[in-house]
Amino acid sequence: MPLSDAQKKANQKWKAANKEKQKLYRYRSQAKKFIKDFATEKDLQDLEQLVAQRRKQL
Repeated sequence: MPLSDAQKKANQKWKAANKEKQKLYRYRSQAKKFIKDFATEKDLQDLEQLVAQRRKQL
């Protein structure tokens, strides 16, 4: 179903006003995709260490 011109304009306006949110959504999506589909056991171990370090920082 094609988007109306009004919806396209609203999408463009939201994207222009929310660049940081878009970046966050994109990074989160890429991280999940990597973990689900491509990560090796070593990758997962490394990521677990990074997550633990990050939790300590927060």
